Amino acid sequence: MEELKAGCFLIAEPLLGDPNFDRSVILVTEYGAQGTVGYVLNRPLDVKINGLLEGFPEFDAMIYNGGPVEQSNLYFIHNRPDLFEGTVKVTDEIYWGGEFERLQEVIQLGLITPEEIRFFLGYSGWGEGQLESEMADKSWRVIPTGTIDLYTTDVENMWKEVIINLGGDYQLWANSPSDPLLN
Repeated sequence: MEELKAGCFLIAEPLLGDPNFDRSVILVTEYGAQGTVGYVLNRPLDVKINGLLEGFPEFDAMIYNGGPVEQSNLYFIHNRPDLFEGTVKVTDEIYWGGEFERLQEVIQLGLITPEEIRFFLGYSGWGEGQLESEMADKSWRVIPTGTIDLYTTDVENMWKEVIINLGGDYQLWANSPSDPLLN
């Protein structure tokens, strides 16, 4: 089994049964003794960032449903640590957060593109030992860091592509309906 750590991806097993995470792909941004934090990568919302925040600079970036926790809060990940102070390094290509005022300035100056940043309403969180318990129940599969390019991978087919690449029995699930009883 792959190591659970910041920067890895969690893939929902085909029969997870939780509507919050059905067929989801999650980037883990923090993992430790206190618990786990991550963001659902393949749940775009039908709103762009400047449609959500009044006075935000014009910027053609989607917002994603990051998870069921604190859905009124906006979070972001990016690949431009040179532009922000206070970011958290997740991997060499993925950084979490930064100063919001600086974000607006960077966008106004055209220093970052929508392809270099992802916005999320809410996050996915697990308390101490909770995710490990869910993994023991075979609810999640860990996919190694670098398997998915979160800035360019097609979000509509992300889960399906990962499942196909796992091979074996997983390939059978790639084209099945979310609820096999509906088949």
